[in-house]
Amino acid sequence: MASVTGMRAVVLKENGGPEVLTIEEIPSPKPGPEEVVVQLRATALNRADLLQRMGLYPGPEMEYEIPGMEFAGEIAEVGERVRSCSVGDSVMGIVGGGSYAEQLVTHERTLLPIPDGVDLGDAAAIPEVFMTAFDALVVQGGLTSGRWALVHAGASGVGTASIQITKALGARIIVTASSGKVAACQALGADVVVDYTTADFADAVKESTGGQGVDVVLDVIGGEYTVRNIQALRVGGRIIQVGVMGEGRVDLPLGLLLMKRASIIGTTLRSRPLEDKIKLAQQVKAELLPLFETGQLRPVIDSRFGFDQIADAHAYMQTNANIGKILIDF
Repeated sequence: MASVTGMRAVVLKENGGPEVLTIEEIPSPKPGPEEVVVQLRATALNRADLLQRMGLYPGPEMEYEIPGMEFAGEIAEVGERVRSCSVGDSVMGIVGGGSYAEQLVTHERTLLPIPDGVDLGDAAAIPEVFMTAFDALVVQGGLTSGRWALVHAGASGVGTASIQITKALGARIIVTASSGKVAACQALGADVVVDYTTADFADAVKESTGGQGVDVVLDVIGGEYTVRNIQALRVGGRIIQVGVMGEGRVDLPLGLLLMKRASIIGTTLRSRPLEDKIKLAQQVKAELLPLFETGQLRPVIDSRFGFDQIADAHAYMQTNANIGKILIDF
């Protein structure tokens, strides 16, 4: 637990491998007028954390560079103008950085309540991936009942969230995954799972949709996937690019893009203005959180590590073995 005046946190002082993730004691944060201090129960790993550790994806300007983008915990202190929550409330949410710490400070209206039936410690597996998937597929992708989605890395955190959201909408979903993760995606309800080591997903999309193509693609890979993503789209479809695990550059077939009347939309949550994050949080609160209470959605947790084991957790994530989220418990 944090002391009265200090807390334990991972402070990045150099870039490199998991071994640079060292924990030290720093002053506890203080809330602004519309902010709250959250005592964390758990945080979760994201690919962006690994990139930040390696110096490839800088975090926001902070007094101490503390990685971490999502959390679940209890409100420990509130600012003088806070009205929507109180000390002791159980909450979860996303931040630009700072969740690799026993406490963090954030704006009150970015917080989400913990859905009934979800354990507080498990809730840290919800915010980043479900908000990313909902924003990409529904808000920006326009996915609705009866339509088709294609989602890459189906067994990742965003992938497992996407499968559940798509099925809850009454839409259909094709995902790609490696051989050892196909069954997990099928168990979550994916309509079609393409083992990318043995099959071409563009061919699978054509066969599954009767040659029509998918309405929206959620891609975290980029690179050589981009051309096949366009091929997999139906006329007027959208590609929502939320990450680049592959090559960052690609030769784009503009003629095909024009013929498909297609859109490629790049997006991240981390760098958005506070107002945009508040708007998305409120939309997720109204439209998505009730589905956790009915059991239509659930956090998918691969494994848990203690805070002192955070370097081990990063090393594990680098193996790409996880299905769902990797949690860090405080």
